[in-house]
Amino acid sequence: MIQVDQTLCIGCGQCQADCFSGAIQVREGKVQPPEGDCLLCGHCVAVCPVGAVSIPDYDMADVEPCGTGPAVEPEKLLRLIKERRSIRRFTEQKIEKEKLRLLFEAGRYTTTAKNNQDCLFILVQEERAELERRVWGYVESMEPEWREDPLLRNFVYFLRRYQRDNREDTLFRNAPAVLFVCSKRPLDAGLAAQDMELMAAAQGLGAQYNGYLQRLVESSRELKDWLGTGDRTVAACMLLGYPAVRYWRTAPRKSAQVIEK
Repeated sequence: MIQVDQTLCIGCGQCQADCFSGAIQVREGKVQPPEGDCLLCGHCVAVCPVGAVSIPDYDMADVEPCGTGPAVEPEKLLRLIKERRSIRRFTEQKIEKEKLRLLFEAGRYTTTAKNNQDCLFILVQEERAELERRVWGYVESMEPEWREDPLLRNFVYFLRRYQRDNREDTLFRNAPAVLFVCSKRPLDAGLAAQDMELMAAAQGLGAQYNGYLQRLVESSRELKDWLGTGDRTVAACMLLGYPAVRYWRTAPRKSAQVIEK
């Protein structure tokens, strides 16, 4: 629940004006405890000029002051977006704990519908070989059923390539880490994954979204139980690691399809 330090509150009404659920009211020159539905979105904390509002259920030590302008220059952000590539060749180097922490922070701070904050991030690095063993075993066990399904036949083809030469690893691309983003609201997971990919690129890491692996894991209760997804949907999957390739320029794209009215 939101708390207000009445000794600090100046009754400016900024929190009331920014509260889209209408839970905050200013009466007699002071903010009153929320009435009605409060989503604990934190807008009141962020908009208060004197720091009078807090949410004890959250880590208030994590709150930082904002600057007067954007934290990232628009052209630099666009350049990062243009320079990122889907990486399919990785080195064997593991990802450092601090870089992983920043990835999780990027996902944690991504917006979610109704401030749901339901995303679960599962990073498999230390047990990466065990994940691969389980996934390929699952593909092999399901081959008779999938052979007749044109949409799923690719998995058997991937298995055959891998069995001939384990360097032909179409599912894992020999990436040292695999990230699964799970949520009961797949759109929330997708948004978080996008921010995490940008954070990966900003740290010199490479990433590749892997819809094949996401689909496999989501279809297997055994794999989901091993990962610990609970009742959440495995909505996004990324291979992560240090790129074993250098790109010297950005790639071209088609012209943007835009409608302005």
